[in-house]
Amino acid sequence: MRSIRRPVLAAAALTAVVALTATGCGPEGDNADAKPSQSAAQDTGGGEIKIPQDIQDKLKEHGIDLDKWKNGEWKNWDKDKWLREAGEFINPIIKNFWNPDKIDKVKPPQDPSKPEDISEDQGKTDPEPAAVAAQPVKTPYTSTAPGVGLLLFSTPEGESRCSATVVKDPAHPGKSNLVWTAAHCVHAGKNGGWYRNMMFVPNFNKNGVAADKLKAAPFEDRVPSGKWWADDMATSNEWIKGGGAVPGVPMAPYDFALMHVKPEQSTGGKSLEEIAGAAYTVDFNAPAMAKIPSLTAQGYPAEPPFDGAAQQQCTDKPTRLSMDAKPTMYRIGCTMTGGSSGGPWFIKGADGKPVLVSNMSMGPRPARWSAGPHLGPEAKSMFDTMSKKWATKQ
Repeated sequence: MRSIRRPVLAAAALTAVVALTATGCGPEGDNADAKPSQSAAQDTGGGEIKIPQDIQDKLKEHGIDLDKWKNGEWKNWDKDKWLREAGEFINPIIKNFWNPDKIDKVKPPQDPSKPEDISEDQGKTDPEPAAVAAQPVKTPYTSTAPGVGLLLFSTPEGESRCSATVVKDPAHPGKSNLVWTAAHCVHAGKNGGWYRNMMFVPNFNKNGVAADKLKAAPFEDRVPSGKWWADDMATSNEWIKGGGAVPGVPMAPYDFALMHVKPEQSTGGKSLEEIAGAAYTVDFNAPAMAKIPSLTAQGYPAEPPFDGAAQQQCTDKPTRLSMDAKPTMYRIGCTMTGGSSGGPWFIKGADGKPVLVSNMSMGPRPARWSAGPHLGPEAKSMFDTMSKKWATKQ
């Protein structure tokens, strides 16, 4: 694999995390009639929602009113309201916005590409791999694939979904709140901004129940490890400046993203890693592809022939897919469809445990192969910035 030298700035984003349907935060008990202190008034955003002053200032700067946001203003995708730059990711929690029935019905983004058009203009380093049929991941996912889950978000076209994974945070060993996914799952690229209502459901539908039977499954089986809202987000400047809402050329080699999350409901101080059951090391210096005997991609494909309810996987020896003047991508034979984007690509580490080296990014229609970005210095810079930012807090 050729070296990757082109620098990229990590887009670590400031986020407001606010329970918009929270009850009032005013005084209780013997002081119920007392007026809040000046500091309390400053931190409550109108006396209903407790918001740090710096976040209030950030929201005001962008003309965002939380009450209006809660009542539907988040649906305003006008360019002057659609935040897109690094430092502008704002994702207030709207409690129960993602209820189980709504989660079950969400579909992946519509891909307007036609068969073959992704590969027509690409320089291929290796021949196209043979298709590898995706296979169901063994259940329960809480034991066989802990930490892999469903990512839900709102776009101008409606609610959408991808896949994502809990990754280890060196600043918080055993207690990570970091989640890895694809850039096109969180940001629209050059013609748009950050998506909204970003929420992660680890171990979704842990028993792999079919979509037509999912509604009857117990809530604790459908959402076994809680709902986690992004409160910080990072991706590459390459993607922000030149990416697209639909994955593909020319910025697919930079199609990766990292988020920090917080739970919708209290977990008693437990982290995402503790609740989900696992987190995975990210390898930013993976071996050359010729030295990787096999790579496994996982995710929740939701386009036919898949129904989005069950987790699937493909295992193949990776080959190379090159873009003009861009880092070479991994490519494997795989029939997973839309909805699997952002899902983890694993190799076996020295200890035999899965190590994340890429994520699902792009592929042709009908699905025969998939490609994912090489995670090098650019991705590591993004990751390190996020980890250091949250090193003294969770």
